[in-house]
Amino acid sequence: MLHKSKIPNLKVIAFDADDTLFVNEPYFQETEHKFCALMEDYLSHQGISQELFKIEIQNLPLYGYGIKGYILSMIEAAMNISNNTIPVEVIQKIIQYGKELLEKPIELLDGIEETLQALHGKYKLVVATKGDLKDQHSKLHRSGLGHYFHHIEVMSDKQEIDYEKLLGRLDIQPHEFLMIGNSLKSDVLPVLEIGGYAVHIPFHTTWEHEKISHKVEHEHFSSFEKITEVVTNLA
Repeated sequence: MLHKSKIPNLKVIAFDADDTLFVNEPYFQETEHKFCALMEDYLSHQGISQELFKIEIQNLPLYGYGIKGYILSMIEAAMNISNNTIPVEVIQKIIQYGKELLEKPIELLDGIEETLQALHGKYKLVVATKGDLKDQHSKLHRSGLGHYFHHIEVMSDKQEIDYEKLLGRLDIQPHEFLMIGNSLKSDVLPVLEIGGYAVHIPFHTTWEHEKISHKVEHEHFSSFEKITEVVTNLA
């Protein structure tokens, strides 16, 4: 469990961005619903969602995570579903959906700002998130939270090696590092594997690709319903 006495050498606390600092996945789901409605003459909504997800996963090695890759995957899915007969007007509509997604307002999650205020100055705070570099920097700037963070790391992926590189840049050891995020797969498991500490703050909806099927049990792991509980446990 997380407790200050159990991690006396803690130096850096890293926060995931999407669905940890501010809302993200519900916006993607809203866009997917619009895409399914746009394509419903060709296939059921379930079939469209399955095809889009399959293409997204196939394209991750090429495009990485983020909205721009998602837009390209929607266009490719539309072409596949329509057997390359999709009108150009539909492609234009998909691009419009993507631009709207990029311009969504920033909605901070409950307790985030008070948590950052409480931890700022006591620990070095960083953002460690996946996604498109320009988009993530834009969201953090628009969120008004940027001044709390010493470092912003937009990662191509969140595997063990990616965290090891981050720790190298921060010049710290794993036992001096705590990661906080909503994804057990990306924010918790790889950090525990390299010897760091991790806190899971569940979000009410999670992208299918980020789900795991087993329970996490580890002496360096904690899960809280509210992010403000991190402050309570580190006080």
